[in-house]
Amino acid sequence: MDDTFELYDLKIKVEEIRGKCTCDHAVDDYFEMKGGKLIFPDPKGFCIYALQSAIPLLPAKQRPLHPNDWMQTDSRVICPDPLCGVVLLIQREGARTLKHSEVSAVEMERPENPQD
Repeated sequence: MDDTFELYDLKIKVEEIRGKCTCDHAVDDYFEMKGGKLIFPDPKGFCIYALQSAIPLLPAKQRPLHPNDWMQTDSRVICPDPLCGVVLLIQREGARTLKHSEVSAVEMERPENPQD
């Protein structure tokens, strides 16, 4: 059995600022998720509070979804600071192929019968 699978790369960008961002973010600032890694453009960092609003959704947004799944359509999160109001848009970029053996220390179980 092949141990490959696909995940989407993600771009998470500041779409709107509805208040006063004290972390100096601007519209179109972004970070990316490729495989299991977050990529931040140099030299800017990213506000941990805005980041924490997006992180729980990222693994699901990387995966193929049923068309009726709410994760397919809902792509915006808001910084939890009520005076900041940074709105992040989670966008899918191209898909990448990964190997289970390269991203997990747990070996896949192989079927007894190779035809299964």
